[in-house]
Amino acid sequence: MNAAELRDKAPDELRTQLADLKKEAFNLRFQAATGQTENTARMRAVRRDIARVNTVLNEKAAAAAE
Repeated sequence: MNAAELRDKAPDELRTQLADLKKEAFNLRFQAATGQTENTARMRAVRRDIARVNTVLNEKAAAAAE
């Protein structure tokens, strides 16, 4: 997922995507705790995607505040 793709989306879409990513991160943490992880690199990718979505949401909020 690119930041450019995220910037094209509406804030509501970004919030729903953020919720989905947080659920996925929770499930991956749960799998890691029980030793059932299949793709450990996915944990890092999800964390970075969450950070990207948060960054774009903050950018949009700052632009709207101006």
